[in-house]
Amino acid sequence: MDYSKSGNPKGAHHNPRGPDHAQKGAPKSVTPPRETKEQLLARMKAAAAAQKDPKA
Repeated sequence: MDYSKSGNPKGAHHNPRGPDHAQKGAPKSVTPPRETKEQLLARMKAAAAAQKDPKA
């Protein structure tokens, strides 16, 4: 018996991917700049003031 032909066929993960996969020269994703501590404190104070006085 030929045991090499028994079992399920191999899946698609053994085939090469298409030409558009991971092309070289693609633009890198840029993370947005982080907020400084002063900007964070100013934003938190403004939010706290707005929460205390909803009329403003």
